[in-house]
Amino acid sequence: MCAPRLVLLQAFFLMVPENARAQPSSSPSGAVLTPSDLGPSTLGGTLQSSEGTEPPRALLGISTVGPTAVTPSAPENRTMDLFPVLPICVCDLTPGACDINCCCDRDCYLLHPKTVFSFCLPGSVRSSSWVCVDNSLIFRSNSPFPTRVFMDSNGIRQFCVHVNNSELNYFQKLQKVDTTNFQALAAEFGGNHFISTFQTQSPPLFYRAGDPILTYFSEWSVVSLLRQPAGVGAGGLCAESNPAGFLESKSTTCTRFFKNLASSCILDPALDAASYCNFTVLKVPRGMTDLHNMKVPVTLVSQASSPLLAGNTCQNVVSQVMYEIETNGTFGIQRVSVSFEQTNLIIEPDASLQQHFIIRFRSLEQNTAASLLSPRSGNPGYIVGKPLLALTGDVSHSMTLLQSQGDGTCSAKRHKVQFGVNAISGCKLRLRKADCSHLQQEIYQILHGRPRPEHVAIFGNADPAQKGQWTRILSRNCNVLAVNCTSCCFIPVSLEIQVLWAYIGLQSNPQAHVSGARFLYQCQSVQDSQLRTEVSLTTLVTFVDITQKPEPPRGQPRMDWKLPFDFFFPFKVAFSRGVDSQKGSVFPILILCLLLLGVLSLDTK
Repeated sequence: MCAPRLVLLQAFFLMVPENARAQPSSSPSGAVLTPSDLGPSTLGGTLQSSEGTEPPRALLGISTVGPTAVTPSAPENRTMDLFPVLPICVCDLTPGACDINCCCDRDCYLLHPKTVFSFCLPGSVRSSSWVCVDNSLIFRSNSPFPTRVFMDSNGIRQFCVHVNNSELNYFQKLQKVDTTNFQALAAEFGGNHFISTFQTQSPPLFYRAGDPILTYFSEWSVVSLLRQPAGVGAGGLCAESNPAGFLESKSTTCTRFFKNLASSCILDPALDAASYCNFTVLKVPRGMTDLHNMKVPVTLVSQASSPLLAGNTCQNVVSQVMYEIETNGTFGIQRVSVSFEQTNLIIEPDASLQQHFIIRFRSLEQNTAASLLSPRSGNPGYIVGKPLLALTGDVSHSMTLLQSQGDGTCSAKRHKVQFGVNAISGCKLRLRKADCSHLQQEIYQILHGRPRPEHVAIFGNADPAQKGQWTRILSRNCNVLAVNCTSCCFIPVSLEIQVLWAYIGLQSNPQAHVSGARFLYQCQSVQDSQLRTEVSLTTLVTFVDITQKPEPPRGQPRMDWKLPFDFFFPFKVAFSRGVDSQKGSVFPILILCLLLLGVLSLDTK
């Protein structure tokens, strides 16, 4: 009576994995197999080790399909086949040559492709499907499919069944397509596609942030976009097609080079102020349907003259264009004004011009005094990329770096220092005959800019009236390193701005603040005879994060779940030693069987 109950016990035991935790299986290539490790391998005797077989990663009850490169075994009465049998080799693209990582390419002449290739391309190996469970849960396998026992990375034996799923290795049969079912198949399986008929879409009712701004040229009856030329490439050449974005106040700089400035002075529209205001701006995008009532003229703040070629000079060349655009929410653009800065260029070969384009947006409800205030660089903490605020007296401004013109000489325009962004810039300065002290002061002003920054804002929303929100900038001038020299002058040639900053506040919402800043000048000696030469000036800024992170918070208390005692724990312990311990496991099984018989006999009484 014990044997039938033992069979019932085995069947009940194999049902446990349906609710058991999934056990991932390891790579067969990394498993050490012995003859005793192999289960009954049906349909072909003992299962041979397959080179390139992917690890069976299937969870319990779920098949995982993965590619397998099968190295055929060598039966005693057959000749060894060097190549896997596949219907087609999809990666064999080069006739007569070996395609890399194509494990089914017969031109490679490889017995074990994975020993040469790093991986096998999809479709070049035969697919397979494995189902794996913990080996300690299996007493005996009567599966009609090939089985193997692998050792995973955690040292746990995995019992895997190789499912013979023939559908994995064959393509779907092609459907016959003709005039009767072509439209039905295209409608059933087709997605979005291009259509031949032209569909017009009505323009949006109002501008959204970042939308291009529409302009109208009445002379040619053409609708275009408001352009803001920007520099591209290493030389910063002007790209004319860069559109201005609605509500995006920004400044761009670019350089123009001229092979024949004498001709370009009169003919090039980029040098003429009239080309930047000979159009009207549409209030809203749908203004194209009503141009008469939706056009906003561009107003000149000050008159600008046309370019004029006078001798060896091209006069009245546009060097800066600044648009002021007033908006009123969804009602669109209400007013547009433009102002210019002009300069003169000397006619010379390969002349260049650096131009600046500024667009500022202001709300209609915003008063004039508020519009004059500089924007914050954070509230309260600094935002990376925003200007680093400086204070001179009671005036707040942005800290700046040197900026060069097209020919490399120092420009009156300067780059703004962006918080958290390390930067370096330089230019050439032609020295003039002057007293050494005056020359030093002049170069100091060129390096740090005018006015000289005295304090730096601790936070991005610092108020100039609150001195506690600013920290003094430390400085070390050249006179600290000066050496006695009667016929030379020590002039500053480099300024390094060092900024120490850190995060403070909550870790979920940290705020960046400046802890300190220092101006560090480097100098070189110039002889009196060299005061008419050029000297290279350099400014750089470095940001150092000195944040001291606190200790990580202690984790939240977890609920201690009390699970019932595992009824199958004795069975699992009895069989956890694997196949090697199955020879000595008959005695514990008999004891367990007798215990069950005793319990059943008590129930019958």
